[in-house]
Order: sequence, then C-alpha cells, then structure tokens
Amino acid sequence: MKTKIIFITGGVLSSLGKGVAAAAIGALLEARGLRVTFQKLDPYINVDPGTMNPFQHGEVYVTEDGAETDLDLGHYERYTSVTLAQEHNFTSGRIYYNVITKERRGDYLGGTVQVIPHITDEIKQSIMKVAPSADVAIIEIGGTVGDIESLPFLEAIRQLKGDLGKDNVCYIHLTLVPFIKTAGEVKTKPTQHSVKELRSIGIQPDILLCRTEKLLSQDIKAKIALFCNVEPAAVITAQDVDNIYKIPLLFHEEGLDDRLIEALNIWTRAPRLEVWQNLVERIKNPKHRVEIGIVGKYVDLRESYKSLHEALVHGGLANEAQVALTYIDSERVEREGPEGLLGHLHGILVPGGFGVRGVEGKILAIRYAREHKIPYFGICFGMQLAVVEFARHVAGIANATSEEFDTEAAHPVIYLMREWYDYRKDAIIRRDRAADKGGTMRLGAYPCVVTEGSLASAAYQETNLMERHRHRYEFNNQYREQLQNAGLAITGTSPNGELVEIIEIGDHPWFLGCQFHPEFKSRPLAPHPLFREYIRACLEYKLSHVKPDEEI
Repeated sequence: MKTKIIFITGGVLSSLGKGVAAAAIGALLEARGLRVTFQKLDPYINVDPGTMNPFQHGEVYVTEDGAETDLDLGHYERYTSVTLAQEHNFTSGRIYYNVITKERRGDYLGGTVQVIPHITDEIKQSIMKVAPSADVAIIEIGGTVGDIESLPFLEAIRQLKGDLGKDNVCYIHLTLVPFIKTAGEVKTKPTQHSVKELRSIGIQPDILLCRTEKLLSQDIKAKIALFCNVEPAAVITAQDVDNIYKIPLLFHEEGLDDRLIEALNIWTRAPRLEVWQNLVERIKNPKHRVEIGIVGKYVDLRESYKSLHEALVHGGLANEAQVALTYIDSERVEREGPEGLLGHLHGILVPGGFGVRGVEGKILAIRYAREHKIPYFGICFGMQLAVVEFARHVAGIANATSEEFDTEAAHPVIYLMREWYDYRKDAIIRRDRAADKGGTMRLGAYPCVVTEGSLASAAYQETNLMERHRHRYEFNNQYREQLQNAGLAITGTSPNGELVEIIEIGDHPWFLGCQFHPEFKSRPLAPHPLFREYIRACLEYKLSHVKPDEEI
C-alpha cells in the first residue's frame, strides 16, 4: 500500500491540543491494524527546544537516539506503539540550517536560494524521510494558521497533495468553536475565518476538528460545513474532557476514523478499542487515592512536567489508584520550611531541572522525605540533589554541593565529568565547560546494570536496562566509597561501573534516585516499573499512617 499522509493544522489560537489529537488519531488507526508514524514540524527558528525556557515551550522530550524534541512527541509515543527519533521533529531552524549548509557547500550550483522552491523542498524531503516507514504518517504543523512563520510549511504540504495524489493526502484542521455563556450558544465565526485563511493559501481541509465545551448539534455542524466547504459528517466535535485518554473513544464515536479511511481510500479491519475502554474505566473508578508532592521551580506551567505527570498517572493505574498531584514551588519550601507544605503528602518527588534557583528548597524537601520515611523519588537533578543532601547531613561533608552551582567547590559530590566512555558512540568523550550548551549533555538511551536485591531490580525484574538521559553533571566517584560507607547504596551503574545511574537508601521504605528520565518511556498501557513501584510504596505509606476512621 502506498503511504498515506494526514496533515494536522491549527487555527484561531494556540494550545488547542493538536498534539493530543494527532496521538489519538494514531491510536485509532493502530486499533484498525495500521502501522503509523508521526512528525512534528515547528515554525520557530531554534534548531531544537533544548535551550528554550520551559515557561515558553514546556517540556523538552528526549528520544531514544538523544534528540531534544517537542513535547508532542511524548503524546505520540504514549498513545501508540511507535518509537520516534530526531527525524520526527523538524523546526524552521533545522530546515534553514540544512539549506544554508547546502548552499555553502555549493549544492545549488550557484543558483539563487529562495523560500520556494528550496525551503519548501527541504520541508517536503524531511516529511518523505519518515512517511514511507508506515501505512499512515501523521504530520502535525506547529503554530497557528495566519502566523508568518508557518507559511513555508503550509506551502510545502499544499504542494504534496499534488505530488502524491488526492487519495494519499488528508488535511485535518483543528479549530475553536467557543461557547458564549452570556448568549447561551456556540459561535462558528472563528472557525469560518480560520478555514478562510487556510483556503486562501490553497489548502481545503477535508476534516474539521472543532474544539468545544459541548457536543455540537447537527444544525451547528451543518452550518460549519456549509461555510467551510466540507460535508457535515466531516465536522467532528473535539470536546473538552477530564481525562485525555478518552479522546480516541470520543473521536471514534464521532466517526473520525471512518472519515479518515474514506478520505485516504484505505481498507482496514474494524477498530479494536477494548484496551482503551478498559483504561478509561480504570481511571474513572479507582480503588485508592494518594497525594504526591512534586517539588520544582516550573510549577506554574504544568506543561514543563508533562511526561512526568502522565507517568505518575500511569503508576496509579497499575495500582488502581488515583494520583493527586500537588506542585510545590521549591522557593516556598526554602522560605516557609517543609513541614506545612509537605507534611500531609504520601510521597515526595523532585524532578529534573537546571540551575541554582530553588535548590536549597529542594534539598530541604529531600531531607524531610528521608528523615520522615516518606517515599521519595528523585529524577535526574532530583537524584543529584539527593546525593548532595545525603553527603551534607549523613556523610558529614558539610559543604558538599554540585559544580553546577559552584565551579570552585571544595567538595563537588556532583561534577562535570571531564572524560568518560560513551556507549552510544563507542568512544571516549572529553567534556569542556566552554563547549556549546548541548555539547556537554548526555542525551538519549544509555545502558544501566542494576544490582540484584535492590528496589530497582525488584521493580524492573531484570538487571540490564536502557533508559533515556538528559543531563550534564555526574556523580563524582572520588566520594563514592565515603558515601557508600555512610549508607548510600549505588544500585545502578553503566556496564563498566564508571557512571552512577541509580542510588538508594536502605533504612527507608522507598528512597530512590535515578540519573535518567524514566517518565519518557512510560505509557498508559505499559506503566514504567519505577513509577508503578513508587506509587505502590506511597499507597503502603498511606495505609500505615491512616487512622481507623479515615477513608482510604
């Protein structure tokens, strides 16, 4: 079968949920037996989101091959069976960089390099690199129709329908149909204007996804269809939901997958959606509830911790538990102390991050979890700070710190490792503080060997792992023996023992820190082992502290 491509664009405003919509469409197509792949095309000039502020861009999602990508790739992987890579996320910056590199090399034979055809051709080539690997490629165009930055991408996908044939390309446009409470009705005009803008550059959408609070009536769908030149059956309600894993089922009820199969001229089996139905039912009817505190510095923007949030929900699913997440600003912990902010929690987690701001508050939270025997999970930066806290308050290294905060530190228990063996590149890597920001990072999947009898081995039920990393600083082996003698257990290392990957504390119900980011590999239908066991430990902690008259 010739590869089919679905292009998803957005209109009216940003943050309507194109990424989740694309992921849900992928889940529906997989349920019909089709192989899918994804790509996100972002219009910003940054080469990747790696150096962007999480407040502006949200989470940086890391792929197996070490690419720093848009957070929507996390949605794609969580909803489907795909494993994505660098080529599945292109930005304007990467596209222009590639074209300029070719021009400097002389590839264009002295010709004038222009947006059309050179930039648009580069975009089309990036799409066609990934599309043939599956039955259906779902390509999401970032930004909003009407933005000047998006125009080259929209022109490229307009051309592809002519290049590939109308039966092989389908355009989906996600737009907003707001409900005006004072008028007591929905308004279709924003959608009409958005589609008009899209049609003005030569793209006629085949299907409209209408983001709205309530199901659209047939009259409203007919009105939208009339003014936007689509059939009424092609107007799909994308209703607000309290649980994003309902979306594949809602799209199916609206007939979206049937419309896609028809538009792309594909024959498939009937969809098998039992696993999604069971998943939604388990989320709806949990047997237990635990409250987890996430102590970080990007707590005002939850998108900064998107994969982490979902992985904790997945861990709850594995334990038939609702996970209530409380995001706590680490600077508040520093100012107010931990007792009032953390005392009611059943688990404490410090996630990944960079920079010195809020560090002392995180260390206070870690100490509180350790001393009060509250289940603790430290991820990346959270592991590093757990080492600093243990060194200061248990091992007696009073001024222990990380080189990230003090390059001249007397006792850098966490430091920039100058030389190490990179299993991915099969080479000795030498890191220099003066290198580009990305040049000193350990990115992507790396091997880890787990110690038998540890919390980690009990969770994984295996000793050889591959987990994704995104960090610059490492455990300083000069302090390894001293910290181990004080009671810090190193239960996961690189195969040669050089890089510390997992630390635990034995005299504690569940205290574990990992240098990698396990949240990137957790899926609702396959929760990550560490999150599953962490939530189980939080439940056990709650049960051991619950009063007889309290509800579990």
